[in-house]
Amino acid sequence: MPALIHPGNHRGLPLQLVNDMTRTFSRPVKRVVVKVGSSVIASYTLKARTAQLRSLVGQISALTQKGMEVVLVSSGAIVLGMGELGLRSRPTDLASLQALAAIGQAVLMKTYSDLFKKAKAKCGQVLLTWDDFDSRVRYLNARHTLEAILAHGVIPVINENDTISTEEIKFGDNDKLSSLVAGLVRADLLILLSDVEGLYDKVDGEKKVFTEIKEITADIEGVASGKVKKNISRGGMSAKLDAIKIATHANIPCVIANGETKDVLSRVIGGEQLGTFFFGKEDKTLARQHWIAFIAKPKGVIMVDDGAAAALLKGAKSLLLPGVVKAEGHFKAEDVVIVCDKAGKEIARGITHYSLAELLNAGEKKGRHEVIHRDDLVLR
Repeated sequence: MPALIHPGNHRGLPLQLVNDMTRTFSRPVKRVVVKVGSSVIASYTLKARTAQLRSLVGQISALTQKGMEVVLVSSGAIVLGMGELGLRSRPTDLASLQALAAIGQAVLMKTYSDLFKKAKAKCGQVLLTWDDFDSRVRYLNARHTLEAILAHGVIPVINENDTISTEEIKFGDNDKLSSLVAGLVRADLLILLSDVEGLYDKVDGEKKVFTEIKEITADIEGVASGKVKKNISRGGMSAKLDAIKIATHANIPCVIANGETKDVLSRVIGGEQLGTFFFGKEDKTLARQHWIAFIAKPKGVIMVDDGAAAALLKGAKSLLLPGVVKAEGHFKAEDVVIVCDKAGKEIARGITHYSLAELLNAGEKKGRHEVIHRDDLVLR
């Protein structure tokens, strides 16, 4: 008998069935990105969970000894910084958060370095900022650096550079970073380890975990829990789903699983049905379009009229000057911008041929040039 992935259909969700067999990946898993959340790394006393991390490091080392390449994206710097200073509540001012990140990152990396050494493996620290993804040149340079680290048989331990990056501290999770890293290194699988068994819904008061999800629909997003633990985890299931969209659109399958499950990494990679599995999209977005849609940080917004919106959405046309209603932001030519309709709804992202100043001063010269060529435009 097939096992029911999501028993109950009270939300109108489609029932999905899967045979009582191991999962089958579309390609061999040779390179995997593992993201570990703060709740897995730190205890409620805001100290490193050494036993848990020893288990995780042991699992990663065992995988590398079998010839697999593992990239570790690790949260926990700010939390461990709080523990190091004896703080019980998370500060709100930027300077304090950045100081905690610097202090905690040293604790985190020393812990990893010692544990990997005992497991007869080596790790290296890599701190990334959004600029490393926003700039195509820096993006490719980061890829080459990580490829070189892996070629030496070393496990990269990646974190957002919280000490200088304001946006990560403000919005506060590494789920999106891990999905971007998965695309950066062209991983075969992304595993998000948290303190939950996977994506779940409540049916008749009982938690039911989704085993497999082929596509993240509005219904699936509706069951995502946004509850987080104060001071520890800064993300939530909604953040994980947003990250998974980025990875799956690059044809990278993902798994959300409980980081405390025994031998969770080898069991997931071996095909055991732990956690929630998200299929990668086989018709993956081209690398350049994926960068435009998910990686580059938009520098501004261009609002278009109804005719231009219809042309973009239905006719696969380029955006021309006559269709531009308003523009705002701080963008220059060749920057990525958001394209929205008159209601303010985002309909596309693309690389503009105009700076903000040029658009604002276009005047009666409309029709002279394309603002965004259709090859540089990705619909949302």
